[in-house]
Amino acid sequence: MTSTGSISRIRRIDLRGRGTSEGPQVDYRTALPRADFDVAAAVPAVQAICERVRTGGVAAIKELSEKYDGVAVDDLRVAPEALRAALERLDPDIRAGLEESIRRLRATCAAELEHDVVTDLAPGARVTHRKVPVGRVGLYVPGGLAPLVSSVLMNVVPAQTAGVASIALASPPQREFGGSVHPTILAACALLGVEEVYAVGGAQAIAMFAYGTGPCAKVDLVTGPGNIYTVTAKRLLKGLVGIDAEAGPTEIAILADDTADPAHVAADLLSQAEHDPLAAAVLVTPSEELADRVGEALEEQVAATKHSERVRTSLGGSQSAVVLVDDLDQGLAVVDAYAAEHLEIQTADAAAVAARVRNAGAIFVGAYAPVSLGDYCAGSNHVLPTGGCACHSSGLSVRAFTKSVHVVDYSRDALADVARHVVTLAEAEDLPGHGAAVSVRFR
Repeated sequence: MTSTGSISRIRRIDLRGRGTSEGPQVDYRTALPRADFDVAAAVPAVQAICERVRTGGVAAIKELSEKYDGVAVDDLRVAPEALRAALERLDPDIRAGLEESIRRLRATCAAELEHDVVTDLAPGARVTHRKVPVGRVGLYVPGGLAPLVSSVLMNVVPAQTAGVASIALASPPQREFGGSVHPTILAACALLGVEEVYAVGGAQAIAMFAYGTGPCAKVDLVTGPGNIYTVTAKRLLKGLVGIDAEAGPTEIAILADDTADPAHVAADLLSQAEHDPLAAAVLVTPSEELADRVGEALEEQVAATKHSERVRTSLGGSQSAVVLVDDLDQGLAVVDAYAAEHLEIQTADAAAVAARVRNAGAIFVGAYAPVSLGDYCAGSNHVLPTGGCACHSSGLSVRAFTKSVHVVDYSRDALADVARHVVTLAEAEDLPGHGAAVSVRFR
């Protein structure tokens, strides 16, 4: 079923004849490639980091920053004047791009903001489904292989739109910038009005947020992508603090037929492979000719790209593949089983095909909606579920920063109308005190 292809060492998985009742069956979830991202294996090391932060506070964070980031940090919190200075020095073209991205993201966030819902069940019997913003959040922005300034926007804008009153942001200290956060990230924070920024990375940043360490007060919720240490810290500290998700390495799946442009498909696979050597790039197609032509385009594009070594590692890894299928119906079954973080549909009648997809973090329809658009200026959020979690989870949105509270408001008469039902059900559960709490009101 699996063979090694020529396209930058990306392998092929042939599922043709494996999706019908006549042929041998295959579990697509296990047949498809995934990155080797073992959170459980990282638990002992991350547990030790979290415990050091809990007991050692600021001093422990500084020691860990020097060990893992290779930089000595004087002050964990970035001075407000440094934020303003970074914005003043920001390239005007970068600022314009950030402002447009913010404008579009604010528009989609505002449109999805949920409001209170009041239900009157009977005279005097009202239940209100109230939406309440989280009180304080800690937002994490990676800064390892690339300073992901776009992640500042993707975290901050929905939190602000939801009405979160207190926002703190952490990003790894950079040796190149004297132990501070990357200046483009600082500029984006200033542009958005975020003043509480910490030069802390990795698991120690998540622990700082969760425990409330030094100048950083404890938060209620932590969001944002990160490396395996960051993800593991989220898993360990979940419960003490809320989390958005356990996001692993980025991934793209492309469902394409022979109408797709091979150069477009190759460029989009490359764009995600550029993120990380563990990034996954998967092409699903019924066209062997397209697969061959994408391979040729990849060879040319990979050779010319800046991060060619990183891209080749990603494309050649076990997490990437070209998957051959019988037809688009089987292709849809395959991509639904894969549940990609990013799914592109490059087929004839792409909108109709996309409408049949159930599992994906975000779906990009047609030749002119590449994943890169979603990374920056589509108006969608790029903090999305990975590792197949799109079958049960959603991307970051305003909803992640709000919680629901039911407000129950009943009059005496309204309670009297259902009192006998409450007493009966309480007795059925052998909880007579529950029933008595109603009955006592009518004696």
